[in-house]
Amino acid sequence: MKNVEELNVYNLSMELGEKVWNIVNVWDYFAKDTVGKQLVRAADSIAANLSEGFGRYHYLENKHFSYYSRGSLYETKTWITKAHNRKLINDSDFLSLSNDIDYIGKMLNNYIKSIGKNPMTNDQ
Repeated sequence: MKNVEELNVYNLSMELGEKVWNIVNVWDYFAKDTVGKQLVRAADSIAANLSEGFGRYHYLENKHFSYYSRGSLYETKTWITKAHNRKLINDSDFLSLSNDIDYIGKMLNNYIKSIGKNPMTNDQ
């Protein structure tokens, strides 16, 4: 694998970040400044950490950044729950985002398990 864009988990993480952005972008200033910034940063960090790890020379560094990505995924889930509890995210969007997070979590765990298994493919 030569490019991070070939990873399905990366692409789904990128899509999640865009969905979160589109939801937060219409909130009022206070909601954006408090919950919104945290939520967008957490969601964007999922893909960002995957790409940073992918670009590292050693597979253990890739795994390390993939763990950061997983942490950001769970942080995103917390902020989505807070936003839903505070009536900033409707039930439909909350369910959709939660399902996306659960699916990405499974894919991310599988990706982490696979890192370093095949040294002939640059440890990816």
